[in-house]
Amino acid sequence: MSATAGRPSLLALWSAPRSRSTVFFRMMVERRDLLTLHEPFCNIANDGSTEVGGRAVNSTEALTDTLIELSAEQTVFFKDTTDCTYDSIFGRQDFLKSGRHAFLLRNPREIIPSFAAIKPDMGLHEVGIEYLYRIYQAVLEAGGSPVVLDSDDFVDHPERTVQQYCAAVDLPFRADALQWQPGERPEWSQSARWHADVSASTTVQRRERTYDRTIDNDVLLRRFYEHHLPFYAYLWERRLRIS
Repeated sequence: MSATAGRPSLLALWSAPRSRSTVFFRMMVERRDLLTLHEPFCNIANDGSTEVGGRAVNSTEALTDTLIELSAEQTVFFKDTTDCTYDSIFGRQDFLKSGRHAFLLRNPREIIPSFAAIKPDMGLHEVGIEYLYRIYQAVLEAGGSPVVLDSDDFVDHPERTVQQYCAAVDLPFRADALQWQPGERPEWSQSARWHADVSASTTVQRRERTYDRTIDNDVLLRRFYEHHLPFYAYLWERRLRIS
């Protein structure tokens, strides 16, 4: 898809882990009119490389350059999570203000038990909401217009939420993208164990889970929650209100 004059062609979705961002990504893949990239920054942080448009990229600085370059010719959408850190982006005003940066929120009360179930030795920073806040502030300071979405709205009112997201980032809404065939996607092969529910899904829907460790019975997880809660509250107040 060619970039349209006056319309941002680089679309970023940032989220803390376990915030339903891969479901959002799966929906964007189904549009078939975007170059879609799954956690390219996280892939580099964890594995040292990622693939972008058929080329290997081995540093966050090179990735930033590549995203800007590709988005000059086509609309690029990537989603990434903030359990890893990518501090080089804070010095890239061109990246922070080129295109639209959206932030997908979930309450840390729900994020933390879900993350701990997969990674029991998780660290405080891996909850990711404080870093999400830092990226949001960097976009603002660069002159960008960040968009905040509530993932509860996304799973409870998917069509309305996506309609408002598309309007906010100047992207045509595609209702047919809300349905897909189940199966793993090559885009998330580097982190497939984290995305089993999405691989089995066919649409956007709420999934209820219970966990042995929660913020109510685990002192460490409670401390994580209390640290990140103010950053979540700040961003949640700035979310799109779903009509």
